[in-house]
Amino acid sequence: MEQEINPVINMIVFAAFVAVTLFIVFRVSRRKATENEFYAAGRSFTGRQNGIAIAGDYLSAASFLGICGAIAVAGYDGFLYSIGFLVAWLVALLLVAELLRNTGRFTMADVLSFRLKQRPVRMAAALATLAVCFFYLVAQMAGAGGLVALLMGFDDPAATSITIAVVGALMIVYVIFGGMKGTTWVQIIKAVLLIAGAGIMTLMVLMVVRFDLDELLRMAVEASPDGEAILAPGLRYTNPVDFLSLGLALVLGTAGLPHVLMRFYTVPSAKEARRSVVWAIWLIGIFYLFTLVLGFGAGALVGPEVLADAAGGENAAAPLLALALGGPILMAIISAVAFATILAVVAGLAITAATSFAHDIYGSIIKRGNVAPGAEVRVARFTVVVIGVIAIVGGIVAQNQNVAFLVALAFAVAASANLPTILYSLFWRRFNTGGALWSMYGGLASCVLLIVFSPAVSGTPKSMFPDGDWAIFPLSNPGIVSIPLAFVLGIVGTLVSKPEDDHDVKQAEMEVRSFTGAGAEKASEH
Repeated sequence: MEQEINPVINMIVFAAFVAVTLFIVFRVSRRKATENEFYAAGRSFTGRQNGIAIAGDYLSAASFLGICGAIAVAGYDGFLYSIGFLVAWLVALLLVAELLRNTGRFTMADVLSFRLKQRPVRMAAALATLAVCFFYLVAQMAGAGGLVALLMGFDDPAATSITIAVVGALMIVYVIFGGMKGTTWVQIIKAVLLIAGAGIMTLMVLMVVRFDLDELLRMAVEASPDGEAILAPGLRYTNPVDFLSLGLALVLGTAGLPHVLMRFYTVPSAKEARRSVVWAIWLIGIFYLFTLVLGFGAGALVGPEVLADAAGGENAAAPLLALALGGPILMAIISAVAFATILAVVAGLAITAATSFAHDIYGSIIKRGNVAPGAEVRVARFTVVVIGVIAIVGGIVAQNQNVAFLVALAFAVAASANLPTILYSLFWRRFNTGGALWSMYGGLASCVLLIVFSPAVSGTPKSMFPDGDWAIFPLSNPGIVSIPLAFVLGIVGTLVSKPEDDHDVKQAEMEVRSFTGAGAEKASEH
């Protein structure tokens, strides 16, 4: 099958996509953009446009490459990712979308520091944002390296590393010149292409089995070395607690993802924010139904053993399925869509991390709000370069890891470091600065430490460092420990800390604004 891969066709399609999107980015960008334009696109997008962009931001390499590969190899256990990623949006819709848009301006830290002490809370929120973005970026970079290595026929890890560096460089260009507006348009284009491409492939798989899902599952079982075990839980997650920990991280993580939360500030009102989430849920839900067919289709028509030997491993399932269904041309198109997926998501992550550093750390903490016009944007653009370099190094280290698994770690960090403080800030009157700091730092530190000492990093052949063995924590995903711990620390920190002098006044003002929107538009104009 690998002999049918045509690197020339793949390169032409890739280059065409990059050229078109770069043209769009330069067309909509403004070199001397204000903070409002660079961070929030001037709040000029409608709910429908933002909903499509959210789907583009959320449907990452994990959703397309990682989940298809996980289902092809692990069956039922792989589909857990689709279910978790989708159900998570209900938490975001019901609990945070509208309230965040009413309360904040550009970043998650705007909300968390609204009624708490500005500097310490902004610092904690910014560090948590940077940590989540780092884990997420590493996953995307790893996916990019494996994808392009497969398409170009690279066997040398050094060539894959160079590919990761090229993706990082493109990401830097998108964000520096396009800001949030350029990034959003890339995400809209990518979402349309991704959902359409996945829909076409799903239809082709169903045509192969004459629209008989039982036949598809039977073929997948026959092709799998594990037989009927792929249709039952426990093939990949033999430990039920590990399975539950992963599910908890996936379901609760979305409502704490800073790059998704930041999208709510690109619309003009809370109503449009809510509308954008409804659009996103529909698009994301349809896509994850496609992944079930595509995953088992890859298992049936490509085979887990072929995937195990392919460049990129499991992450090659969707491109190789396209090759089996429609030959090199379809493979090139689908792979370009996957490449677009990675570029769009890493651009969104980069601008979120850069905004957090420039707005929260530089503008609010270092400069104490006394920032010269345009200075924050310049710092943000410089930060993008630094973030790009760090992400490239991380992606090289994490080569051959399943990207859905890597993203699940980012979800665990988001749910541990961000979600408890967001919910307490919005819904608990007694909550204070001490509780926020205990929860964010405690959740972040415990989650990252447990990841470092888990089988995800060392101790198994599939670990990031397979030759090392310092895995003293038994679970691959720490969510079941770090998330409840962060909630408990928020309560303890609040009860042992003295509330601020103007606590009641700020709390009342935040309640009015978050639930009614009064004053939100005024805050957006500053």
